[in-house]
Amino acid sequence: MCGIVGLYLKNKSLESQIGQMFAPMLAAMTGRGPDSAGFAIYGDEVPQGSIKLTLRHDDRSYDWAALAQRTQEQLNVKVEFVQNDLAAVFKITTDAKKATQYFTSQAPEVLILSAGRSIEILKAVGLPQQICDDFNLQAMQGSHIIGHTRMATESAVTLEGSHPFSTGQDLCLVHNGSFSNHNRLRLELERKGYAMKTENDTEVAAGYLTWRMDEGDSLDESLHHAIKDLDGFYTLAIGTRDGFAVIRDPIACKPALLAETDDYVAIASEYQALTTLPGIDKARIWEPEPATIYSWQRESH
Repeated sequence: MCGIVGLYLKNKSLESQIGQMFAPMLAAMTGRGPDSAGFAIYGDEVPQGSIKLTLRHDDRSYDWAALAQRTQEQLNVKVEFVQNDLAAVFKITTDAKKATQYFTSQAPEVLILSAGRSIEILKAVGLPQQICDDFNLQAMQGSHIIGHTRMATESAVTLEGSHPFSTGQDLCLVHNGSFSNHNRLRLELERKGYAMKTENDTEVAAGYLTWRMDEGDSLDESLHHAIKDLDGFYTLAIGTRDGFAVIRDPIACKPALLAETDDYVAIASEYQALTTLPGIDKARIWEPEPATIYSWQRESH
């Protein structure tokens, strides 16, 4: 089944409360996805010319400070980091390619969950409420966030199989459903140089969008192509540095609801995940149409 939730704030004064608003939404999807959960939050942006990476290691005693010091010395860059449970967010005064290549070759013991100027991805195996608590989601700040609770169908219950998936800078995707042509698309993307780290079909969809945008498509243009090229039954929520988007397949058999007020836009697989939002009783609520792109984007900055 799986559950999708997302929250995009139009009212900047609410950005300090986004974690508090979002945590109950994610926990409400436990019945749809008790195996793992995760979220991508956007905010705390680094300046142009710097990169922010979310890294993870399964050992809580892992020495992140030593890794930061080594990175700073070997790359001759400035490094700041903040640890959050089993993850750490590194801010580095270099570009994404140089940073990711460094960690891949010099620190293969850590997993790179995301890279960009704004995005942080935090996810784990376990119940959604526990994951909210472990990462202190309730205290987080940001402009928008998307999350996912997983019931494993296409691959095993592992961290690597959990959502969100990120295959491009500040780009991530969560997915409810399945793709019937992901093996063929995986081969095509790998021939184009896009390496997949897992067997999960959702990562293929994320990689597909990264490829389209690398080719020069806008997010909306990429999604128009995705509707034609991704075979299956799905609801997708896509996060970018400037906003988020939602699409459903041409049959739209996977549930989704959108809610909009003057303060926010929210998506959820079920209405119960929206009920704790302020002003939800006055929100415009509707079911997204099949094969239709819904997107909310700030002006690029």
